[in-house]
Amino acid sequence: MEKIFQSGFANIIGFPNSGKSTLLNGLLGEPLAIITPKIQTTRHRILGIINDPNYQIVFSDTPGILTPHYALQKAMMSMVYEAIDDADVLIYLLNAAEPIFEVPKLFLTSKLPKILLVNKIDVCKCIISDDFAQQFNEKLEIVALDKNTLTPIIPLILNYLPIGEPYFDTENITDKDERFLVSEIIREQILLHYHKEIPYSVEIVVTKFEEKTDITRIEAIIYTERESQKNIIIGHLASELKHIGIQSRAKIESWLDKKIFLGLTVKVRTNWRNDEKTLQRFRYM
Repeated sequence: MEKIFQSGFANIIGFPNSGKSTLLNGLLGEPLAIITPKIQTTRHRILGIINDPNYQIVFSDTPGILTPHYALQKAMMSMVYEAIDDADVLIYLLNAAEPIFEVPKLFLTSKLPKILLVNKIDVCKCIISDDFAQQFNEKLEIVALDKNTLTPIIPLILNYLPIGEPYFDTENITDKDERFLVSEIIREQILLHYHKEIPYSVEIVVTKFEEKTDITRIEAIIYTERESQKNIIIGHLASELKHIGIQSRAKIESWLDKKIFLGLTVKVRTNWRNDEKTLQRFRYM
């Protein structure tokens, strides 16, 4: 009997802080997407790939659904709609602690299979009306931090995943390169360390990634929008920037499992979040 192989995209959609990145990491068993308590932590669409002798599921973590106020947010929402458009299975992640009972119209009008995952049921038990639940083919209550609750998700997806060849090399777990993942680790530390507008005005560009036998040399630029923000990021006698460097280096070394040198500089690129050319350079468009 001929072996059947299934392959396709299961794209995760939800509002900010619903736990999309936590879910992706839990399904992969790898800390692929950065996670912080701040909204809009996820800016890019990140693919996470699960490979099995019988299937390849390509999960897509997306930015949280929001009303865009500037060009960067518009680009982020374009990634959400792109993920809805090219999915084979759509996953809507609902935060039980802060349930928002609305779903993007494009999501609901899609004829693709839809799975409702109700997350954080350990914190709060929200009431899902029959009318809301009937918009989905499947419903499952989970705790994204508890891998045991995630086990039924794969069989649910396989009920709807098409038959086909793998989209990616079966050795890959993501479509992102090491430079991107390093930039995300640095941005994660900035999100955790700074408050108010600083984390959202920052973008990271890795300018050097040089692997040697004994050490990997990485250099990155932290871009911000104003001189005052640059001064805050650097801090007195560069104390704040040093802290970001130490924390980032430790996490990058743990991830790469090798010693690294990390050099960070801070530059101002005025109003970059509203500049389309800069957004293209930063790979948002």
